[in-house]
Order: sequence, then C-alpha cells, then structure tokens
Amino acid sequence: MRLSCADEMLLLNGCPGVIGLATVFAGEQPDVDRVRARVAERWTGLERMNCVLDRSPGDGGTARPGRVRWAVPGPFDPAVHVTVARNKLDDLWAESVDRPLVGRVPPWRLFVVPDAAHGGDFALALVAQHVLLDGRSLATLMRLLMDSPVETRESGRSVPLARTGLRAAGRELRVMAAGGQALPMRPAEQTYPSVAVSELSAHTVRSARRQPADGRGATLNELLVGAVAGALRAQYGPVRRWRQRDEPVYTAVPCDLRTRANPRELGNTLTVVRVPLPVDVDGPVARLRACQAAMATVPDRAAVHATVLFPAAEAVRRTGPWVTGLLADRGRHSCFAATATTAMKWPGGSSTFQDRRLVRTVGLPPLQHPGTVSFALAQAGDAFTLTVVCNLRPNDARRLADAVVTEFETWARTATPSV
Repeated sequence: MRLSCADEMLLLNGCPGVIGLATVFAGEQPDVDRVRARVAERWTGLERMNCVLDRSPGDGGTARPGRVRWAVPGPFDPAVHVTVARNKLDDLWAESVDRPLVGRVPPWRLFVVPDAAHGGDFALALVAQHVLLDGRSLATLMRLLMDSPVETRESGRSVPLARTGLRAAGRELRVMAAGGQALPMRPAEQTYPSVAVSELSAHTVRSARRQPADGRGATLNELLVGAVAGALRAQYGPVRRWRQRDEPVYTAVPCDLRTRANPRELGNTLTVVRVPLPVDVDGPVARLRACQAAMATVPDRAAVHATVLFPAAEAVRRTGPWVTGLLADRGRHSCFAATATTAMKWPGGSSTFQDRRLVRTVGLPPLQHPGTVSFALAQAGDAFTLTVVCNLRPNDARRLADAVVTEFETWARTATPSV
C-alpha cells in the first residue's frame, strides 16, 4: 500500500515522530493479560494497526523514500505490543518523545502505567509513530477500548469540504511560503528535549472561555493559541526585539479533515495550517481577540488544502516523488512554525475501562526541530491537561507550561469587557 502524501511528509521530516495519548483511570490496575485480551478483541481487525513500513531496496540495493510502502505481514502480537510501564506517566512521556519505534512490528505500543498521577490510579498510554497515526486516530483507538465504545455520537462535518478556487489556493500558498521568525535560542547542537505536564482547573478554563467579555467567548483552540502567544512574550519579549525583521512568529495548527462519513478512519487524515501568533500585541485579552480573528480563517484554509493542494501534490508526486521531500524540507526550519498547538477533546461522554472510571486524558505532542515547541491541551469532561514538548534549553518545557497556565489564570480573573 502506497503511503499518503501526509504519511510521507511525516516520514521525511527528520523528527523522531513519536506521539501519544494516555487515559488516566481511578481504580485498581487491571491485569496486563486482560488488557491484552481487550486490545486483541478491539484492534486486531483494524488494518492500520497491523501495518509495518516496508523499505524495499531501490536501485543499487539502497532504500529510497519513494519506495517505502505499507505492508501487512499478519496480525500484531498483543504480548509484544501491550506491556507494563516501568515508570510513572510523566517519565514515560519523557522517555518516549525522542525514541522512534523501529523494528519489524507495527510502530505502536500500549503501556499499562501503574503510577499515573494526575488524579488517577493507573493509565493506559498509547504511543505511536506519527507516520502511522494522527492525534484523532489515537483518540478513536482509545475510545474503542472502553466498555461501551459504540455509544458515542460521532463528531465531524456532515458534508465534504466545499470546493475552493485556484485564487484561494494561490493565497494559501503565499501564506505557507511567507517568511517567519524562529524563537531566540542557542545553537541547534545545544538544544535538548524536555516534556512538562500541567493541569488546569475547570473553573479557570470556564472563566477564560468567557473572554473577551464583550464578545462571543472563546473556543479551547483559540484559548490555547492565545495563551501560547502570551507565554512566548513572557519568556522572550515582543517579537520585534528578537531580530531586526518585520516577520511574524507562526504556530502550526493541525486540522482534522474527516467528515461524518469517515469519523473513525485511522491514519493521517489531517493538514496543518500556519497561523501568526500575536506576540507583539499588548494585553492578554487583546491577544486573544487577535487569535480569534486569525483562527476564524482556519476552516476555509483547511478546505483549500483538502480540495486543491493535497490532490495537486498527490498528482505531482506520482510523476515526481521528489515533491514530497521538497515540501517536508520546507517544514524543517523553525522559522516556518516556531510552535505547534493542538486542542483535543475526548470523544463522547464519561467512559470506563473494565469498570474503572476515566479521570482525564494526557496528550504527547511530537518533538519538532531544534528551536521549536509543541503544545497539546486535552479535555476529558471537566479535566483539562496541558502537555508541552520543547526542543530548546533544558527545562524550557516547564517554564513555558507555567507561562501558559498563567495566561489562562489572567483571563479567568478578567471580569470587565475589553476596550
């Protein structure tokens, strides 16, 4: 099976490419054999979970990216893929983020984590190569493991994305190709991966969502992007002080392209839209307004990707496989997107696993190139959990996570309308 354009770009982007999602539960830790039995029952029939990368040798016996294919040698072995973690959840995330899953078995693992922390007693943590699964796929898979996986109402667009014209595609190409600012940082060889997990209170998030107080309120995605802008300003100052360049700093916002016709499709059915961060705007509420204006354009821009840019890239790469490498190379630079921001909500309502109650979910966004930061804000009911993955200085993840939480708390305290 041929890799999709999205798969191939993730394979060639030069990053470790490890992502994860953990479900934290209250109650006694289940026996690993019972977990394996549930995984075998629910996932064995899913073709994507049995896929391995087949790197057939090219001319001269060398492996070439254009010859990489998906192969299904047989069903996965639950005894290999489902194991008990040696450490608590935060340590598992720190160990996993820069360690690609290699070998001749499907590139995913499910861990039973005895010491989950974050208000629970244990966790189930799914770690996978991004080339195999995207974030929506992780949530779909974990939902399938629950005691009542079919009772949720599927979310997603009811109709396919509207057709867009070449003029809109040209505008989007110009935006995606525009110059941007990288984060102020030490040389690349002196950067280090770091991971931090923080909890946000439901009261804080609900209060922040009412901002701006004289507007329509804010979505979780808008709040995260606005909080990241404020966190960068707090840590590095306004962008105009970073370099003598009149260019914005961008964040990459993943957009799910599934519709109600294929809500459970596994793989990489997504695109990334580049959004400017209003780091130079004074005031948390004013920054949030600017983020709302920028984020309002994202659905239409994602439609351009889905209906024009992706089909064009697929057509071109059939005759020129080099095009995928060219696109992936563009994203290698930290000035393309200094940050990545993902807000993810647990599908459906309350859940249990073998009668253990779900407490919260914790995401693991991918480690990107030196000089970049990834933010993931996960919601499960009234539990909100932020994970920050940095490729900067040691412990920068913790500093930036604290700064994001501070921005949320500032919004929550702001009761008067903005002017």
